[in-house]
Amino acid sequence: MEKSFSELLRASFKSNDTEEWLDVYFTRPIGLAFALMWARLHVHPNAVTILSMFLGIGAGWMMHYTDLWSNVIGIVLLTFANFCDSTDGQLARLTGQKTLVGRVLDGLASDVWFTAVYLGLVFRLWPQQMPLVDIQWGPWALLLCAVAGLVCHTMQCRLADYYRQIHLYFLLGKSGSELDDSATQRAIYDNLPKDSSLWARMFYMNYAKYCAAQEKSTPEFQAFRRNLRARYADVSEVPQEIRDDFRRGSLPLMKYTNLLTHNSRAIMLYIGCLLNIPYIYPLFEIVVLSTIYWHMHRSHEALCRRLNAHYCR
Repeated sequence: MEKSFSELLRASFKSNDTEEWLDVYFTRPIGLAFALMWARLHVHPNAVTILSMFLGIGAGWMMHYTDLWSNVIGIVLLTFANFCDSTDGQLARLTGQKTLVGRVLDGLASDVWFTAVYLGLVFRLWPQQMPLVDIQWGPWALLLCAVAGLVCHTMQCRLADYYRQIHLYFLLGKSGSELDDSATQRAIYDNLPKDSSLWARMFYMNYAKYCAAQEKSTPEFQAFRRNLRARYADVSEVPQEIRDDFRRGSLPLMKYTNLLTHNSRAIMLYIGCLLNIPYIYPLFEIVVLSTIYWHMHRSHEALCRRLNAHYCR
């Protein structure tokens, strides 16, 4: 018996704890509608991911113009890129077409979009004057966007994703989470056959580095996790009291992980471009989102320190 649209939509949510309302009521339903359409047309999920990259590149290009309609087109393109990002995963689950190439492309897609967006902002700001001073942006535009993109954006999204997966791990267990560790991913890479594909080698090498960066920034959680692993073979064996205590402390932080992902960034980018003050977007990342990141990180580490001292003495 085929599932209804609402049943398929509910099945695509990872948990009520971690879903953002804009995704629940806007992005995911539209993404699922597209996924059902692409499934009927026998389009592969990887083709949808590649389409999202071209849409994102187009969005970045349109953002470098100062006229209203170019920016509106850029907003539409980036919105549809985000729909594609939701669609490819839903389509892969619907059709059973999950592949390693798909995981590589999916991780790469949003990086491609925002690289294009930052470059578009650099070209837009370069000839303009800074606010309140008689100085042209010039190379300062490149520095501003480099700090926002290469430092703040990367760091914020990486930790927000990690905290979501940790929350799902304690809430739903290993099957409901994509929480991985660098040692395991590195071992997979080291044990790949010599004739394994370039995609496999590229994925596991970079994913191991990505996991290692997440682990390096969360020493209190790593200590808590090591002590739990020493006592329990699997998260399903961790006493419910510990899991519930972790959830109570982690749940208030999920709103910050949502703020540090796509939607809040996109909204601020759209406002900045439409009002022709595009510099507010990188400043928003550097000042506002970095403050949220700092608070989220500090709170999560304090939670893990407390739980480790209480339950793993």
